[in-house]
Order: sequence, then C-alpha cells, then structure tokens
Amino acid sequence: MSSQTPLAAPRYALALGKAALLCATLFQVGCSGVAPKPEAAEEPRLAPRVDVPTPPVPANVTIAAVGDIMLGTDYPQRRLPESAAAQLEQVAPLLQQADLTFGNLEGVLLDGGEAVKRCSNPSACYLFRSPSSYAATLKAAGFDLLSLANNHARDFGEAGRDATMQSLDAVGIRHSGRVGDVALWSESGLNLAMVAFAPFGGSHDMLDMVSGRLLIEQLAAQSDILIVSFHGGAEGADRTALPFASEQFHGEERGDVVAFAHMAVEAGGDLIIGHGPHVPRALELYQGRLIAYSLGNFATYWGINIRGVNGLAPLLMATLDPSGRFLEGRIHSSYQQRPDGLLVDPQHQAARLIRELTLADFPDGLLLIDDEGHISVKPSPVAAASLGASP
Repeated sequence: MSSQTPLAAPRYALALGKAALLCATLFQVGCSGVAPKPEAAEEPRLAPRVDVPTPPVPANVTIAAVGDIMLGTDYPQRRLPESAAAQLEQVAPLLQQADLTFGNLEGVLLDGGEAVKRCSNPSACYLFRSPSSYAATLKAAGFDLLSLANNHARDFGEAGRDATMQSLDAVGIRHSGRVGDVALWSESGLNLAMVAFAPFGGSHDMLDMVSGRLLIEQLAAQSDILIVSFHGGAEGADRTALPFASEQFHGEERGDVVAFAHMAVEAGGDLIIGHGPHVPRALELYQGRLIAYSLGNFATYWGINIRGVNGLAPLLMATLDPSGRFLEGRIHSSYQQRPDGLLVDPQHQAARLIRELTLADFPDGLLLIDDEGHISVKPSPVAAASLGASP
C-alpha cells in the first residue's frame, strides 16, 4: 500500500512540467541563463506642426465722412482749379487718418462728352464734368468710398456714370449709387458694406421706403457694419433745421429724411450719412446708431454757393464698435475760400452750428457736442447715478 497521499502524484507532475518549460526556455536563449530583453516600443509618429494663423480680432472702426465734392468742371467752360490736390491739402491728413473715408461726388469723372441733362432754366443750369484724373486726386487725399447717387450723377447720362465708376475702380475707390451698385468687402476681420440712395431716377430710390428697407435688410445680413448714404432734403441757407416732414425743392420731391434715416437704422444700417441741402444739419443717435442729416458742402470749387453757412465744411469722424454701435466722434471744422479751397477753421464754426442744430431739433437727444466738436454719448440714468450725477 502506497504511503503517498492522494495529492502527492498531481503536485509531482506539475513540478516536472515547470522544469521542462524552464529547460525549453534556456535552450532558446542559448543556455546562457539570461532572459531576452523586450524590444523597445516604437515612438509614436507625430504629424508635422502646421502654424494656423489666428484670425484677427475685429477692432473698432473710425469712419470719416464729408458732404458734397466737386473739384472743378470743364463743361461748358473750363472752370478748373490750378491744382485740384491743393484744394484738399489742409484737410487731407484728417481724411487719411480714418480707417474709411466717405464723400458724395457731385457730377461725373469724364474726359470729353456732351451733357444729357436738360434744364428748364438754362441760366440756372449747372452741369459738372471733372477730368478722370481727379479720381487719383481723391484717392491720394484719402477717400475710400464715394456716393454716386445725387442730382448731378447723370448730368452726362448713364454713360457718364459708367465712366465715373470705371475711373474710381481703377484707383480702388468703392462706390454706390446706380440701382444694383453697392459696395461689399472684408477688412480687418469685418464684413463691410455701403449703399447710397437718392430721390432721383436711376439711383436706389429713397422715396420707395418698402424697397429701400428690403435692400438694407439684405445688405445688413451680409455685413457687420453697413453705411447708408442719402442725398435728400431741400436746399438753401434757410434749410438747416429739420422739418420732420417730406421736403420739396423747385417742385421736386426730396424725401422725408428723418423717416428714411430711422427706417435705415431699423433695417440694419449702422452709420447714416446725409447730404444734399448744401448746409449742415443736426446729428442724432437713434437705437445706438449715428445719423448725420446733412454734412453740407465740402469741396465745391465752382457752381455751388459757399457764402455764409453754405461755405462751412464739416468733417465728421465717427468711431463704431465691431457691431456698428456708435462710441465717440468729432466734427472737424473747416470752410471753403475760393480759389484756395478748404481751410481749417480755428473758430470751429461748423461744429458749433451742428451742436446748436442738434440741440434744437433733438432737445432730448442722447449726444453731447462740445465747443471743439467732440461728440460723446450721454450716460444712461444708471451710469449717471453711479457717477453721482443727476439723470
């Protein structure tokens, strides 16, 4: 009878199996008795580094805006300045310092050609044709945007406006005026647009408020900042005050500029720039957007009255945030003197006039304008209270 317990045989067999496995392993390594080192893990392969440029963070935008520009005409007689550039020399540094500079171009840029416009009173008929080389003059002075929606844009028919557009395109000045002609572009991380209206044939019609609203809404949907220009309102030294009603001039409908401007803001416009009366008018802050109801004359060498208030030439500088909301601004004052052109005004007459008109037309308005033309927004009642001021 065996003396081993029932578990002795299985444990012995297991020991023999382990010994056999050890011998087999030693044989595979050459009986050196040293186990092989595991192979080093392969380092992960990284994709080559690609530096992706960081999109620019949109910044505030400063826009300079002026009224009517007509640097001289050579039709029907030659009435051109000795130097068109000299007409703008004193104010060019201001025009150039803004991110964008806007003006309203009266007349056409055209070399030769006959007028198409006919006037009922030839003795009071003004036709403006400037040399195409003036496009480069305007660009050098600092202009980036021009309205071609006014009562002189078609003095030489649509062919004249075609020539004007081609001259401006050649020097990189964007424009709007004719139906379908709008400026759309991107700059510094922002999508920008400009559209110009007038109550005259062939232009975006400011009298058609329904179509105007639709167009502004479409452009606002495509842009971060939308500039809307209009050439409207009656003309003359006695037309500085806003009538808050539709205006006429020589029997011609010139629009209700307040109703149009408010509509433009409600539809998505961010800066509304008016011109046409040939005199300055009030400013208004409406739903956080700045409206200039008329910036008067700016550089009109011949054929346009520059006596008294007609000769004041305000240059509006407006700073907007990336959403188009008005932050601050300034009215730089100059005046016209023939044949010299624009002269900087140390008396700040244009700024003081616009301040008076703004207070008169909008006594409860939200803008503050000081003696030198600086524009700020009145603090809200909450902000005023926090500063210890009465609302």
